[in-house]
This record gives sequence, structure tokens and C-alpha cells, in this order.
Amino acid sequence: MFQQNFFNPDNFNEEGDTIPLFSINDDELQFNDAFGNILPVLALKNTVLFPGVVIPITVGRDKSIRALQKAEKGDKFIAVLTQKDINNEDPGPEDLHEIGTIAKVMKILRMPDGNTTAILQGRKRFRATQFHVSEKLLEVQPSTIEDVTPVKNIKFNATMASIRDFAKKIIELSPNIPSEANFMLQNIKNNAFLVHFISSNLNLGVDKKQELLQTEDFQVKAEMLVDYMNQELQLLQLKDQIESRVRGDLEKQQKEYFLNQQLKTIQEELGGNPQEEELNILESKGKTKVWSKDTREAFEKELLKARRINPQIAEYSVTLNYLEFMLELPWNEYSTDNFDLAKVKKVLDKDHFGLEDVKKRILEHLAVLKLKGDMKAPILCLVGPPGVGKTSLGKSISTALDRNFIRMSLGGLHDESEIRGHRRTYIGAMPGRILQSIKKAKTSNPVFILDEIDKLGKDFRGDPSSALLEVLDPEQNTTFHDNYLDVDYDLSKVLFIATANSLSSIQPALLDRMEIIELSGYSTEEKLEIASKHLVPKQLEEHGLKKQHAKMSKNILEFIIQNYTRESGVRSLDRTIGAVMRSIAKKVAMDETYNSNIERDLVLDALGPERFEKGDYSKVDVPGVAVGLAWTKVGGDILFIEASISKGKGKLILTGNLGDVMKESASTALSYIKAHSESLGLNPAVFDEYDLHIHVPEGAIPKDGPSAGVTMLTAICSAFKKKKVKPHLAMTGEITLRGKVLPVGGIKEKILAAKRAGLKEVILCSDNKKNVDQIPADYIKNLSITYVDKMEQVIHHALGIEIL
Repeated sequence: MFQQNFFNPDNFNEEGDTIPLFSINDDELQFNDAFGNILPVLALKNTVLFPGVVIPITVGRDKSIRALQKAEKGDKFIAVLTQKDINNEDPGPEDLHEIGTIAKVMKILRMPDGNTTAILQGRKRFRATQFHVSEKLLEVQPSTIEDVTPVKNIKFNATMASIRDFAKKIIELSPNIPSEANFMLQNIKNNAFLVHFISSNLNLGVDKKQELLQTEDFQVKAEMLVDYMNQELQLLQLKDQIESRVRGDLEKQQKEYFLNQQLKTIQEELGGNPQEEELNILESKGKTKVWSKDTREAFEKELLKARRINPQIAEYSVTLNYLEFMLELPWNEYSTDNFDLAKVKKVLDKDHFGLEDVKKRILEHLAVLKLKGDMKAPILCLVGPPGVGKTSLGKSISTALDRNFIRMSLGGLHDESEIRGHRRTYIGAMPGRILQSIKKAKTSNPVFILDEIDKLGKDFRGDPSSALLEVLDPEQNTTFHDNYLDVDYDLSKVLFIATANSLSSIQPALLDRMEIIELSGYSTEEKLEIASKHLVPKQLEEHGLKKQHAKMSKNILEFIIQNYTRESGVRSLDRTIGAVMRSIAKKVAMDETYNSNIERDLVLDALGPERFEKGDYSKVDVPGVAVGLAWTKVGGDILFIEASISKGKGKLILTGNLGDVMKESASTALSYIKAHSESLGLNPAVFDEYDLHIHVPEGAIPKDGPSAGVTMLTAICSAFKKKKVKPHLAMTGEITLRGKVLPVGGIKEKILAAKRAGLKEVILCSDNKKNVDQIPADYIKNLSITYVDKMEQVIHHALGIEIL
């Protein structure tokens, strides 16, 4: 905005911070002054002097005072240049801008406080050609620059008109500029002086003002000024809008206050009060609730508090929301369980194939509840790979029990208040999501799914998993305390079912409170049943197709499962079947001819080439390659371990992104072979003359664990003996230096992975037989399992080598 255009000596600052004034003679800038060849220099700190503009400055530096004194004694002309750095107290020629303004010293005033104030009028721009430096004074030889404005130029005239319009609008929006300034600008007829005057008065930095002063082309200078004025106008308009909005809000608040007061008075005269009526309704609802003594006292206390509060105060609405939340909670309201156990089993079997452990546990709970009549609900945790039906099982359980269903996702939850709620002292306080979900369920015994409990976060806002300790403890959740409700609530009848992909990230104390039920991956046979009974009918319905439009045989489903999916669950299978159905839907919609009995050709056309091939996993053509079995978060998988020997000095090289435990297994296997080299028919010197390189493919994936011990042993022995491993054979087990084979975990997942890959035989530790016995016989049909206790047995079975 424009700076205030009034002469006020109190506002003067030393050699800078000046207030530009209207020119003494603004009608024209045709100064025909005769300047000397050498002029004293006055350096300005934080302003720029323009031709025609009058500015008062307070001078304090000795050189500046001497320059003014010399000008006053001479022809009263002085060269005014702006400093590049305002902090420099003794500027030299290199510290000053090259272009400045020759000024005439109009008057010098000696102030009572001892300071000297000079009133300067800019005359003409100049370029400093040569400086004369002395200790007392800085002088310059000026070369004057003429200001040439375009004549009869439409573009220039339009630019000047814009400058006048902008100036008028800025003055109107600036509260510190008197309206008389508009008349002053109208009286300025000289375009060059108008540009200089506005440039001097506009609220710009010193660098931008200096740039305007230095610009030779007057059209360019005028356009630069228009740009700066436009920015200033936008700033003023935005400020004006904000101030208008604030004024409007204040006026609105005052208006509402007065109207509310009038309304209150009218209501009192008529004998009615809506707030009182609202509180009376809440009180009558409270009388129908079955509450404990403490809960009723808390409700009545808050109700009494609400009657005393002014309804216009924000705390009134907070208290009202709290009372309504108390009334909406289903205190001691329970749905009736379905005790027809045969029907419950039928519903569970219809919705989910397999998952026998979970179904058995639910039926046992119902049986005890039927006999005893009252029992705390179990807290189950379903652990398994993605896509095996953990979350959907909760919905099925709620349907079977005739209970309401609530699901709460815990993935990525960081804030403890999401579980326990906020205290009502905070603005925007809310109850925790546990009680909010109970309110939605409308009963106090719903089936409550805590989804992805292993993915809870933890940061400076608290630890939600610690807050869940109270929720999931049957001994504590009878008196669950929510910070917002601030009254104990009974969660003991809620059937909590947590789901997780892994137990490793769950807090041990939380894990101890839950009954763990592990769900392993599905076999191909199970996937066939799930696809034919659930997935195919679901995808037909979702794509608007009828049974006659598409018929999938079990052979086609098995082809899709084995060649287009590699997973423990059925999510990818569901999407793949959906892709086939979309292809058929397109044919139906376009009236194309096709065979409704889906064949391989149609599957290949819809899904493209086969993504997985069994041959890649079972085919071993060279010595030194053995197939291991691995457990992953998404189920089991097979793992190739490659060993190769080359001339060297007996080094062991391990690659493939292996963890420490897996590296130790490789060292143990090599040490065992070295110790038994003669029994294996190997020359002990070979271990010093050859390097051994062990590699596990897919190096981008980290691998660790002891279960690859027997596989590494077999691969190393195969490489040194140059004998191929028995085809279609996989193995898993930990090894020791004593030659023992130890049991490992994840057996079901590993066995299913071997079967999916088309392997025919698996070597396991004898102690793992109990794990294999838990797998249904149909799942391991045509898969031979060999149990071993010693490493010699592994080598004999895999390579046909007898250890003497």
C-alpha cells in the first residue's frame, strides 16, 4: 500500500526510512539545472530517491553530514545513491548501486536533539562513472540519464491509465491514506513524474525500487509498476475480505444472542421452555433403563448439571451429547442365543468349508451356555495367512448364533483414545470405538470382530494394544472403563474374535489373554470345494449371469488353481474366476456364440498364458540342487538350494539374502560333511582345494530359519559327489553337528506347498509325524513321506549314498 504522505520529523530515520512527499513543482520534470562535474555523495540505507520526489532524511554519519555541508555551500546539488547492504556504516564505491538520483538540497534543519535533517528533491537520474574517495568525503563524477516517455503510443497510454486506476483503488482500500490523495494524483499530468511518485510511495522493498529506478525503457518500467500495484491491490482486497468476514461473524453472533434472549423471554411468558422439555424427555428415558446404582447416580448428576447450564454455552451441548450417549448404550440388553446346535453347525458348514477347529470351539461354547445358562464369552484369536476366511467367519458365527455383528479394523491404529475414548475436558471429545460399536450393535452380547490385531501401531499418542488388555481380559472386562463415559460397562458377554496373519508382532500380555486357533492354508482339494460351492455362484451373481451361462467343472477349476494361483487362501482364486466370468459376460452381452461348458481354451483366452508351471518346481537336472520347504506369512512354499564347487582355497560363499540362522545351517552342514568325508568317499584335501558357493534364488526376498539344514546338507553332498538328487523330492528339518535331524514348524503349510508344486516325496524328522497325522489323509494323497532321525538317512535316501 502507499506510504503516508505527510511531513513528520518524528518519523525520520537516519539516511533511510523516509516518507516521500509530493514534489514542490510537479507540473513538469524539465529541470534545466547546471550540475558540477563532481558532486558529493549521500548514501541512503533503506530507500531510493526518484526524480521529482521530495524526501526528508535525518543524517547522522560524518561523511554524509560533510557531503550536505559541501552541497549547501556550493550549488546545493548532491548525488544520492542507495547502499547494497544497509548494515555497512562506511560504504565505498563498490557498496553503492551504480544508478542514483541527483538531488537538490531544499533545506537543512538542525534539530534540538542535535541531529541534522535535510529535505531533498530528486532532479535527474545519473550513472556513477568515476568516484573520488577521501577519508572525509566520497564524491562522484555523474553522467545524467534522460527520461524519455513514449509519445502518442496507445500501449503506453493504456498502461498509464491502468496505473491511475490501480492507484485509485489502492487509496480507497487503504485506511491510512486520506481520500484527498486521489485529488493529488489527478493533478499530476506528467506521466514520468506519476510513475516516479507512485514508485517512491508504493510499499516495495529497496531492491525492487532500485530496479524501477535503473530501468531505461519507460514502457517496461510502467508495466513493472502495474504488476507491483496489482499484487498490492490483491493483498488489500484479501485483507478487506477477511476483515469483512470477521465483522460479519461478530454481527451474526450479536444478532443471534439478542434473538435468543428475546425468544427465551417470549417462551417464559408463554410458559414453555424447549430445553427443559428436552431434559424432561431424557429423564423419562433414563427411568426405563436397567442401570446399576453408580450408573444412575452419574446420569442424574449430569442431568442436574445440564438444568443449571445456560443453553447458549458450549458446555451445555457437551453435557447433552453425553446424556444421549448414556441412554443409547444397550445396558443389560441381550439378544437370545440360538441353542439349536445342529442348526448352528449346519449354518457354519454352509458358509465355510473346513475350519473345523473354530467350528468345534463355537459349538462347545454354545453347549456349555445351554447347560449352565450363564457364562463369560471366550476371546478367540484366529491366526492364518490372508484369504482363508478369518473375517468372514465372524459374520457367519453371528448368523449362526442369532447375534448382532460388529467389525472393527485395528490395522494402523496408533491412538490409545480410539479404544478408551477421550476425557470430556477436551473439545470434540468422543467415546472409544469399542463403546461406539456396542451402541451400533444395540445389544450387549454381539459378535465383535477385532480385525488385523497384529497390525496395531504404537507412537507418542499411546499404545492401543495395552488399552486392549482390559477389553480382552474376561476377569477385567466386566468393568470396562471408557474415559468419555467415565462409568464401568460390562463387556463380558461380548464374543470377541480377533484376527491376525502372524503372532510375532502381538504383545505377549495380549496374546496370553486370547485363545489361539491357527488356520492353515487350503489344499487344492479344499479350494476345489470352496470354489464350486461358494466362489463360482458368487461370481455368477456379481456379473449378472445365470447357471446356464457358465458351467465350471472341477477339472477346469483345478486347472485354474494350479496354473494361475499360488496362495494359501482363495482371494486370488476369487479374482481369477471373476476374470473368467467377465469374459463370459461380454460374450453374452454381445450375443456371441460360445460353449457354456467352460473349456481350457476359454480360460486361456480370458486369463492369458499359464502363470505357474509344476515342472519348474520339481525338475532338477544337475548335481548340487536340492528342493527345500519353507513357511511364509501367506502359507508354504518350495525353496531351491543350489551348491557349486570351483577351484579355490576352501572358502564358503553364501548368497541369496540369507539370515544368520540360515548361514549357520550351511556352516553346520559343511562341517558335518568334512568330518565324515572318508565315510562319504571324499578326499579330505578337496575341501582345501575347492571353494563352495551356496545360493538360494530370489535374492530380493530375505530368508532365514533352521529348517533348510537338511536341504543344504543334501545340496553340498550332491555337489561334492557330483551326483543328482532324487527327482520330485523335497525336505525340511534342522541339523546338528552330531548328525541329528531335529523337528521344525509349519509342517501342514509345507506339505501342502509340496503337493501344490507336484512333488511326490517329502523327507521329515520323525518327531514331525504328529503334525502330519493332523492333516486329513485326502490332502496328502499320492504324497510319500519319509521320516528320518539322522543325517546319514537323509543322504542315503536323497542321493543313494551309504555312509560307512
